[in-house]
Amino acid sequence: MVQIAVQVNGAGHANDVEPRLLLVQYLRETLGLTGTNIGCDTSSCGACTVLLDGQSVKSCTLLAAQADGTSITTIEGLADPDGTLHPVQEAFRENHALQCGYCTPGMVMAIVSLLDEEPELDEARVREGLEGNLCRCTGDHNIVKAVLAGAADRGTLVQS
Repeated sequence: MVQIAVQVNGAGHANDVEPRLLLVQYLRETLGLTGTNIGCDTSSCGACTVLLDGQSVKSCTLLAAQADGTSITTIEGLADPDGTLHPVQEAFRENHALQCGYCTPGMVMAIVSLLDEEPELDEARVREGLEGNLCRCTGDHNIVKAVLAGAADRGTLVQS
C-alpha cells in the first residue's frame, strides 16, 4: 500500500491505496465521486477527464499515487455549493450540448481547462482542443456551440 494525500474539490483526503490503483478508480470507488466516468480505459474517449492542478488529465491513465500532493477538481466540484452551475455547465444546458450524457463530465472538464488556457477561441480551435474527448451520440455541434457561447460570454470569441 502507498499513502497519498490529495485535495479533491477543495477537501483534503489521505488514503492508503494499492500502487496500481488508477486515479479514476480512486475517485469513484474510494471517494464515491461517480461523476467521473470510465469509458475506454485507454485515454481515447476522455470520459474520465478531471483537472489536476488546473490542467485537464485523463484519470484512467494516471495512477492515484502519481496524484499525491495535488489538487484535483471533478465535475462534482464545479458547481457552487448552493447549486449554481459553473458557466460551462450552464452553457451546456442552454445550448442542449448533451444527449446521453456519458461524455458530458469529461467534456465539461476539458472545456474548463481549454477556456483557462486559450485567451481567444474560434470553432477550429475548440474542435482541436476537444480532439481527445469523444461524443458517441454525435452531439459535437452543440458542444462546440456551447463552448463558443461560454467564450463569447467572457469576451474571448474570435470570429472565424
